[in-house]
Amino acid sequence: MTSGRVDVHHHFTAPDWLDWAEERGAINREKLPWWTRWDRNAALEVMDKAGISTSVMTVAMLGRLRERAERQESARVALRAAADVVESHPARFGFFTPVFLDDLELSLWSLRYGLDELGAVGVSTRTSMDGVHLGDDAHDRLLAELNDRSAVISTHPMDVPVGNGGGAGLPGMPPFVCDFLMDTTRAAVNLIRNGVLDRYPNLTFILPHGGGFLPYIATRLELFGRHLTPDIEPGRVQDYLHRFCFDTAGPMSPSATPTLLATVDPGRILFGTDWPPTPAQVVTDIVAPALDNDPAISDAQLQAINRENAVRLMPALDR
Repeated sequence: MTSGRVDVHHHFTAPDWLDWAEERGAINREKLPWWTRWDRNAALEVMDKAGISTSVMTVAMLGRLRERAERQESARVALRAAADVVESHPARFGFFTPVFLDDLELSLWSLRYGLDELGAVGVSTRTSMDGVHLGDDAHDRLLAELNDRSAVISTHPMDVPVGNGGGAGLPGMPPFVCDFLMDTTRAAVNLIRNGVLDRYPNLTFILPHGGGFLPYIATRLELFGRHLTPDIEPGRVQDYLHRFCFDTAGPMSPSATPTLLATVDPGRILFGTDWPPTPAQVVTDIVAPALDNDPAISDAQLQAINRENAVRLMPALDR
C-alpha cells in the first residue's frame, strides 16, 4: 500500500455543526445520510490503512438555511471546527473554505474568514445551484475575486433534482450513481463554452470523480461544439482538458484509466477517496489497491497522482 498520499476529496461534517444546526431546527440528525457522522478517529484510521498522509476536507453544511446572518453563522461554526481539526493534527488535515454561487457577499466573507484567518488551502463550490451551473455570467464577480487570489477551486455536485416531472435522473436511482457525474460534466462544459479560464487564467478547477463524463465525450464536444450557444472551438476543448484538474474519487474503474490518461494532463490528476460517502472498506480494500496496481499507470505517474500533483498545486500541504 502506497504511503504519503494526499486525499483532495474528503467530506467533513463537523459534529459541532450538527449540534448547532439541530438546536436551531435546521436539521434532524437522524434523517441525515450516514456519511454525516464524521469522526476524527475513524478518519485517521481509514487514512492510515489507505496510506493517506493528508486529507483536504470539504466542509459540508446540509441545513436549509436562507437568511444571510444564519448562513454566515452556520459557515463560521463549520469552518472553526475544520480549523480545530487542522490545529490538532496539522500534518494530517487541510480544508477548503466554501463559496456560495447564490451569494457573493457571503462568499467574500468566507474567503476572508476561511482563507485569510483560518488558513484554508483553497475553496470549494457546488457544480450547480438552483439549476444554474458554475461559470454562468452571474458568477463573474465571484470568479474575478477568486482569480485575484489564484484560487484552487474544488467542485462537487449537490442537490441534483431527481424524478419525473422534468427533473433529472430516474426514480429509485440515487443521484450519486449517475446524475452527479452529469452535473459535473455540465459545469465543465459551461466553463469551457463561457471561456472562464481565458478570462480568469489564475483559477484552477478540480473536477471530481474523474471529471464526470467529460474525458469520455471530449471528441464529441470537439465535433459538435459549434452547435452550442456560445459555440466552442475544437481547440478550446483540448486546452481546457489540460487545464482542469481531475480527482480519482469514484471509485474509478481500471478500464477508465487509459482514457483519462490519454485525454487529460496526467500531471493534473489528483488522488481522492470521497470518504465517508464511499465506505472505508471500499477505500482501503478496493480503491487504493486498484490504483496502486493499475497497469496503465507508470510508477512515476502513480507517485505524482498520489502526492506530488496535489503538493505542487497546494504547497501548504507539504508538511
